[in-house]
Amino acid sequence: MNNPQATAAFRAARDLLLKHRTDPDAAAAEFRWPELTHFNWALDWFDVIARDNWNTALRLIGDADGGRNGGPQTDAEVSFAELSRRSGQLANWLRETGVRRGDRMLLALHNRLPLWETMLAAIKLGAVIVPTYATATPDDLADRLARAEVRHVVTEASLTSRFTGLPGDWTKIATGGGPAAPGWLPYEDSYTAPAEPFEPDAPTSADDPLFIYFTSGTTSRPKMVLHTHTSYPVGHLSGMYWNGVRPGDAHLNISAPGWAKHAWSSFFVPWNAEATVVALDTSVSGPADILGVLRTRDITTFCAPPTVWRGLLAKGLGAPPPRLREAACAGEPLETSLLERVHDAWGVYVRDGYGQTETTGQLGHTPGRRPEPGTMGRPLPGYPVTVVDPGTGRPTAPGATGELCLDLTNRPMGLMTGYLGDDRRTASAFAGGYYHTGDLVHLDADGATLRYAGRDDDMFKSFDYRISPLELERVLLRHPAVAQAAVAPVPHPVGMWVPKAFVVLTPAWRDRPSAAARAVLDHASAELPAEKHIASLELAETLPVTASGKTRRAALRAAGTLGGPVTELTPEPPVGAKAPPERRGGCVWPPF
Repeated sequence: MNNPQATAAFRAARDLLLKHRTDPDAAAAEFRWPELTHFNWALDWFDVIARDNWNTALRLIGDADGGRNGGPQTDAEVSFAELSRRSGQLANWLRETGVRRGDRMLLALHNRLPLWETMLAAIKLGAVIVPTYATATPDDLADRLARAEVRHVVTEASLTSRFTGLPGDWTKIATGGGPAAPGWLPYEDSYTAPAEPFEPDAPTSADDPLFIYFTSGTTSRPKMVLHTHTSYPVGHLSGMYWNGVRPGDAHLNISAPGWAKHAWSSFFVPWNAEATVVALDTSVSGPADILGVLRTRDITTFCAPPTVWRGLLAKGLGAPPPRLREAACAGEPLETSLLERVHDAWGVYVRDGYGQTETTGQLGHTPGRRPEPGTMGRPLPGYPVTVVDPGTGRPTAPGATGELCLDLTNRPMGLMTGYLGDDRRTASAFAGGYYHTGDLVHLDADGATLRYAGRDDDMFKSFDYRISPLELERVLLRHPAVAQAAVAPVPHPVGMWVPKAFVVLTPAWRDRPSAAARAVLDHASAELPAEKHIASLELAETLPVTASGKTRRAALRAAGTLGGPVTELTPEPPVGAKAPPERRGGCVWPPF
């Protein structure tokens, strides 16, 4: 059952962007978000384009059987029609297990077929998806289960032990064919369920909740970002435009599930365009693997974070991929030398884009034009971007630096509803008639060119992960050797920045500083997920503080050192610690 009016409105908006794919002025002038009162993207769009469509919807590299039976490391291809049928079968089975409209379902899955099947099935059901990365610790999971009020969990059998002993009454479903902890339902039972077409129990309102994404803030408790059945599915028309994806393309995105960018470019962006999603299993996600896939799988559009682009350059780009037409990067502005080297080798420009978990793509260099290095591109269709003076709350004059904001008088569809359970933070984000991104930008004298100037808080990115210093500091302070702690970023040749800890020892540990430093680093490695591992620790007599006693992280960041002894992270993690991401060619893989 689908809503023909909603399908037609969505298609008209999509087709206008395809028509003006290399004319951003016309796209911006003519584009309007579709007016939708009821919309279920999986039923009203995916199932419609999948009807009798045996073209490949999903191509998984390195996982021939979807992770069900430990098959050989080859490709698995699934058609639109088969994914439509299979997700309907799964939706029926999940409903039999107790999943209801509005129930919150935590997904912690790898890049394997069950991820895409479950995403589609959950959308059809009207369940609220809580994406979670596979490196989440038991503490991370406990926090998400409680604060998101999770009713159901779908995860890999190999990850079920992390849930052991966690409180809550939630359905447990495990996939992957391996041994699961006791009490978990086998996901594979759904393959023998009746395959009748799925019929929803009620229409889906356009503003019904669909996603709860956890995103780090400046405190140790991540924010919960709430998106609806239109804000992400329809909102990602902007990302489709920025990536330049067209019907029939093969779109490769390098991202791991659980992060918003995965939903961006490994789900909605390509399927909004009726293109093929190409995804890599984590076992084949190194630079050589990516280069091989670009050359041998007819990839036409490619999106990767800065870490990946730097890793590809370090490996050696080699001959141009034969069908690559569009290349994009999100996360941070790329250095001019990288853009030039890629263009010299492959004849394509890597086009930067900007967005947030709270939004879809807001700004970007669009297809058909040479990007200006160091700039953020132009506002994408449907996004009323402005730069606001933080002091006055009014738009800045050209030549000034201010906060990147969205004008709410013409609210973009891709904007979140708010921060779930945090009315104060939501009110702050939507204050004064603007949505406040928290990012500072410089508006050039021409009044149109934007340049990224940094965050208005202490957050920083390391290998494309956003890091909260306070979160890491609270972990350090749980060790008995630590009296005071501060974390600041220090430069890294590939990851741009890595976390460095500055620690003042307690009196009981001051006579054995080397042992203390090693013990604290080992403790942090055991407590933190791999992407947040502290790279080095410096012992200090005191930390720089303000008159009110707050640590001056900006001073630490500027100095990089207080002159004390430094201990580096061990090449191998200590016993009991989580293994860090695999390092290949100086990069962390996977980067998300």
